Amino acid sequence: MSEIDPITGLPKELGAWETITKEGQTIRVYLEKKKFKKFSTMVDGIDEKEVNLKDLAKRLKEQFACGGTAKDGKIELQGDHKSKVKQFLVKMGFPPDTIEVE
Repeated sequence: MSEIDPITGLPKELGAWETITKEGQTIRVYLEKKKFKKFSTMVDGIDEKEVNLKDLAKRLKEQFACGGTAKDGKIELQGDHKSKVKQFLVKMGFPPDTIEVE
C-alpha cells in the first residue's frame, strides 16, 4: 500500500508536491567576485525547506566538475557557470520563467 502525502492527499509516488513547490520559487543565478580575482556562481532563492539544497549542490558540482557548497540558503559553485546552471535547473524540473540569470 502506498503512503499518502498529508499535505496534498495524493500518493507520495506521484511527487506532485515537489513540482508545486518548484513552480512557486524565484531563483537568482549571479556571479560574485572572490579573493584573487576568482569568480563564484551563486544560486539563490531556492526554499531550503522544500528542496534539499545539499543534494542539489552535489548534483550541480558533479555536473560542472567544480567545487562548491550549500550554506545560508545559497548554493555557491567555484567558477563561472551561470550560463549552464539555468539549463541544468530546467532539466531538474524548475520552470524556466522563474530562473533569472544576472
